Amino acid sequence: MSKITDQAIDQAFADFKREYGGVRNDYFAPLFLENEHAIDTETALLHSTFGGGDYGFDAFYLDPKTCNLYLYQFKWSEDASLFKDSYRRMMEVGLDRIFVGSFQDAKQNQALLQLKSVLMEKKAIVAGVYIRFVFRGDTRTAENSTVLEKLREDLETKKYLIDEFFGREVNLVIDYRSAHGHIGGVTVATKTHTYAIDFAAPLQKCGPEGQVMHVGSVKLHQLNAMFEEMRQRLFDRNIRSGLAGDEAPNRAIIRSLKEIVLDEKLSPEVFLFNHNGITVYAQSLEQGEHGYRITEPRVLNGAQTVTSFNGFLKKFADHPKLKTNRARLEEIEVICRIITQASDEFVITVTVNNNRQNPVKPWALRANDLIQLELADKFQTDLKIYYQRQENAFHNLTDEDLERMEIEQQKAIELRLLASTFLIADGEVDKAARLSEIFEDDKAYSAVFGKGRLSADSRMILLCYKAQFRLRKLTDEIVAKGYQKYFFARRARNLIWALVCQGMLNDPELEARAEAFGTKIQFEAGLMQWLVGLAVNRVRTLLSDLVAAEPYREKMEQQRYDFLRTKAAFDFCMAQAYKRWKWTVQKLK
Repeated sequence: MSKITDQAIDQAFADFKREYGGVRNDYFAPLFLENEHAIDTETALLHSTFGGGDYGFDAFYLDPKTCNLYLYQFKWSEDASLFKDSYRRMMEVGLDRIFVGSFQDAKQNQALLQLKSVLMEKKAIVAGVYIRFVFRGDTRTAENSTVLEKLREDLETKKYLIDEFFGREVNLVIDYRSAHGHIGGVTVATKTHTYAIDFAAPLQKCGPEGQVMHVGSVKLHQLNAMFEEMRQRLFDRNIRSGLAGDEAPNRAIIRSLKEIVLDEKLSPEVFLFNHNGITVYAQSLEQGEHGYRITEPRVLNGAQTVTSFNGFLKKFADHPKLKTNRARLEEIEVICRIITQASDEFVITVTVNNNRQNPVKPWALRANDLIQLELADKFQTDLKIYYQRQENAFHNLTDEDLERMEIEQQKAIELRLLASTFLIADGEVDKAARLSEIFEDDKAYSAVFGKGRLSADSRMILLCYKAQFRLRKLTDEIVAKGYQKYFFARRARNLIWALVCQGMLNDPELEARAEAFGTKIQFEAGLMQWLVGLAVNRVRTLLSDLVAAEPYREKMEQQRYDFLRTKAAFDFCMAQAYKRWKWTVQKLK
């Protein structure tokens, strides 16, 4: 394929804008089609959308030789993150508009009308559907994006709409292409995950915007069958990757299963009464002659129930009673709520609220927020470091997983510790000590994880993040300069951390130091020397100024040290730091 240039797009825009309209970048699509599929200019223009009404798709082409249908989205940019909104439009209305047509829109683009006409005529011969995202950047950045990976997997769950339209299983291929000819890796969704389940005594309730909740019970071995095929994908909407096998909830479930199946002490029906159950989101739940069928299930709450059952089967695989008592095993049911016809935002809310009822840390409930996905992309792109937003996620990754994601470092940045880092660097010393409250309050959480964090220098973030792991050493160095004078320092760890961060961020040689110490999560010897110097020569002086000034001197005499954990103390110290060294408060945004 010949290279597409700005000049070529400008020329196409000049030549055809009067007839086809649209904006300049719309003409990237026909130029690409003309090159990629060796078709004439007029055909390429007729297969492209101009001026909106595209529902996430900018162009299409049905190859007469391979009988593959290609659906395109184009961005004349090197920034793959611009595809986020396109993915959402495809999932919310695009696939439905093309393959279901459940509503009419007089404003839809003429190219989409032509696509629907072609599909009705050639429906029987279409062999596969290719959704391609084309831009000017490196395809690897798109493939390694946590945000785009999540959206791609969400888009794949809509494959059942394509299968229903054609009346058969059709391969769905999603990939990235570069305007410079680079071809990304291919993701093939060859199967729509649909399962038959024994869904007993279902109760159905409707939500405020058409959401449907089906309540009943399901066989645990049927959930296990889903897990065996889908693996972690079954939990990709959960807040965590699954509890470790030795956690208390897992042990309790395995013990209960053992008493039912192997020891025959309990009836299988008891399990239903003794366990809270699970919540599942699915693209659809349909009742047929022979029971229910669930399409593209995702466990929102109750992952440990499924993984514990799977662990039980593996642990006692050679036990003779596992085979002889198979009927008892297959009788075990769990309460199950299945949610359908819900938006992504609604599913996230349900996930958070369901898990709030369990002993889950409040920061874990934020794992799937968009800002957390974007931060994962940021650290992966800038530093090749994995961002652990889901509990246990890094532990569950293999070396092959890390290589595929282009993660080069063997430790991860953790969500909770990153939140503390942002608060400390902002000088919010008191809030850092009340981290749970921050995550439970939407306004406070948004202030900590605002969009501005995405534009911060990742090296500076990592410098401040790493400093927390040496706070005891830094505090000891200060106290060592005079115990009677600085004994209180051990009660001011967060204040010391905050001032050390400001010392780093105000260092005149910060750029060189960031390059030397801010690219690896490991702790370098030279970094420790720098931090100790700041703690002893700068922070210690500021602490001396603090406890000598009123009203803090009086508080020290009364042995009231709570002021050391306040933002007011930080502000006082930074005012002194400005007088002494011209430090200003530098925030990570």
